[in-house]
Amino acid sequence: MRYLLDTSIISETRKVRPNGATLERLLRHGGVSTICAPVWQELLYGCERLPTGKRRTNLEDHLQNIVRQLFPILPYDEAAATWHASERVRLERRGKTAPFVDGQIAAIAAVRGLTVVTTNVEDFKPFDVRVEAW
Repeated sequence: MRYLLDTSIISETRKVRPNGATLERLLRHGGVSTICAPVWQELLYGCERLPTGKRRTNLEDHLQNIVRQLFPILPYDEAAATWHASERVRLERRGKTAPFVDGQIAAIAAVRGLTVVTTNVEDFKPFDVRVEAW
């Protein structure tokens, strides 16, 4: 694996007018891309917040039968938690507080040597991790 996809990349695939460049890169690099448990949680949370109906059913189907099948889901494990704790301390000492889930995603990428791929680069800039905007 080479890339850890953020929620924003997976969400892009469901937009009425998705970014063509993002989709092209996803098609080109999908085979060396993965997601992680915090991203999976965000995707499920967003889906479950929708009212029961066709839109929610279609999204559930997309998540279970496409996303889950194409992208392995990496855990937030002991190594990631250890990196995350140290990174939170480093940032706090600089007067910065980053969203916890972004820290989890960054930690998983950092300990596995992956590049975080997102449409929200600013969310990951505080972390000591490689980031690409697709």
